[in-house]
Formats: sequence, C-alpha cells, structure tokens
Amino acid sequence: MTLAADRGHATTDGHATRDTVVDPLRFHGDAEVAPGLIDAAVNVRLAAPPAWLHAVLAASLDDLGRYPDAARARAAVARRHRCDASEVLVTAGAAEAFVLVARALRPRLAAVIHPSFTEPEAVLRAAGHPVERVTLDAATGFVLDPARVPPEADLVVLGNPTNPTSVLHPAATIAALARPGRVLVVDEAFADVVPGERESLAASVAAGDLPGLIVVRSLTKTWALAGLRVGYLLADASTVGLLATAQPAWSVSTPALVAAEACCTPAAVAEADRAAADLVGIRNRFAERLALVPGLRLVPNPAASFLLVQVPGGAAVRLALREAGIAVRRGDTFPGLGPDWLRVTVRDDEVNQQVARTFADVTRRLRAGP
Repeated sequence: MTLAADRGHATTDGHATRDTVVDPLRFHGDAEVAPGLIDAAVNVRLAAPPAWLHAVLAASLDDLGRYPDAARARAAVARRHRCDASEVLVTAGAAEAFVLVARALRPRLAAVIHPSFTEPEAVLRAAGHPVERVTLDAATGFVLDPARVPPEADLVVLGNPTNPTSVLHPAATIAALARPGRVLVVDEAFADVVPGERESLAASVAAGDLPGLIVVRSLTKTWALAGLRVGYLLADASTVGLLATAQPAWSVSTPALVAAEACCTPAAVAEADRAAADLVGIRNRFAERLALVPGLRLVPNPAASFLLVQVPGGAAVRLALREAGIAVRRGDTFPGLGPDWLRVTVRDDEVNQQVARTFADVTRRLRAGP
C-alpha cells in the first residue's frame, strides 16, 4: 500500500523519504527527520542522555567482554514498581515487548485500539494472528469506550497516554477491559511524561488485581536512549516466564541493562517527574499558540509530550512546514486518521514559538493560493 506517493522514494525497511510510504504500520516519526530540520516529529525529550547517564553508559563499556546479565536491571525495575523481579522482563525497547507478545501468545482474536502506536498491530499480523481494529472517534476526543471492544477478543492492546492522540485514559476505564481468559496489553511508553504517572496500571501488576495484565514501558523517550533500545514489561510471573521463552538470548545489551538500572533509581524517577511537571506548562503554552492558527483544531486535554492537530490541507501544510525547515509527523499512517492530521512534538518554549509561528505563516500562505 502506498500513500501520497507524489514525492520521494521508499526505503527497504518500510520507512520512507519525503512522501512515499510502503507500509503505513511500519512508518514512524524518525522517517520525517533530516539534517537541518527542526525535529517536531520524534517524541524523544532530549538530544542526548543527561551527563550523569552518559557517564554511567561510558563506564559500562568496560564490561562488554562479558555476556549481559539482566538480574540487576530486573531487580531495579522491581524496586521501582514495588513488584517482584519475577514480574519483570527487560526488553530491547518497548518494540521488542510487542514482538514477544506476538511470538509467545496464540490469541483467537486480537483487538487493537486505534489511533495508536502501530507496531503492536504490525507484529501481530506478521505472526499470523487475526486482528480487529477498534477505532476511536475524533468527535469524542478519542475517548475510550470499553463497550466497543469485541467481547470475544482474548488479546486487547492500547496505549496510555496514547500515541499519537496524547489522550490519557482513566485507569478505571482501561481496567474494565480486563477479564479472565483475556490478555490486556497497555503500552505505557509515555507514562513517565505524566506527573505522578497518574492513570498508570503498573501498580496493578504487584497487586495482582487485574487478570492477564501486561504493562509495557520504554526508557527511550525521557532519557534520550532511542538508539540504545531499552524498555521493560511488567506482568505476573507465569506470563513473564512465557514471554521470556520467546526472547532471543542476550537480546538486551549490557549498556542497555545498566541504563535500565540507573533510570529506575529514586533520584532518576524524581528527575523524570520534575521534567513531566515542567512539560505541563510548556505544552499548555504551545497548545495556546497553535490554537490561534486559523482552521487548526487540537485534540483536547493532551497529556503527553506531543499534540495531535487537524488542519485543512494537512498534507500540503506538512510539506510546506518541511520546506520552511520544520519536520512534523504525518497522521495518515495511523489507522483512523487521514492526511489532515499531524502530530507535533512539544519542545522548549523558544522552539515551540517558532513552530507555531511557522504553522500560521504556512497556513496563511496556502489559503491565499498562488
């Protein structure tokens, strides 16, 4: 399937340059970025890890002669979430966690709630599992309605807060999807950008009060570790054991394991929460500026480090923004969205002002015509 194939050429991994998309489910924001562009497309908070984390990673290189041992990282994650280490599996980013689910489980019907991160559906389909899409409505602000999920679905996947909508669903609403005989996978890759991680279901793993729950976390967004690939999942011990059988030996490198341990310390968690608190004001100011752009509509009540906007002629706006030096994430590769939807990353106030100003200039010029 090809979308808007008017410019550029496809790459062999399903990503694209410019406007050609080979597989919409495998298209991600990094394909929008190029040297010289302001990156408002990728949802990684920093350009590089903070100095203290950089030092930890550099020190870990002395241990590269030994095979990785995940024990310390699993223990650190367990302490961070007050669960047992047997309920933790460290993964090569959140993406590997979804692959393990697809490899280890045999669902009769998987329901994936959209618009959302597309990798879960992509790997489920690649593994041959039947998938039904549950597409939330823009008219309701992409609010989750558990009644729309097929009762026969024995695997349900959703994000919280959701990429790309930035919607934070109430934990109680998500919990209503859990039931005996069903696996409920909650992608919490952006949970740590929410102050206090409110609405997270991570604590329910330790409590054991939701059957079939798997919580997937990423450490790449807050700590600028996208190139290192590090995340983890939380689930009951038997589920972790099953998923571990599908994981290649030593799939998580020693530096990644060291990073997981370091980013789960109380000091690191507190630093992430301070950044999340700062984000609220920055995001609100950015949203207010974008709301002044004629014709532009924002998804209300954003909770993550990005905003989803709808603007008439969105495909042309995105290309014009690119020509003006700004990369934003196209929305039409997300099921349930079309070319008028764009995802915009929240940066610092100065960059956000520039992005909002360019949005206004571009839309004004396009409305005026040639």
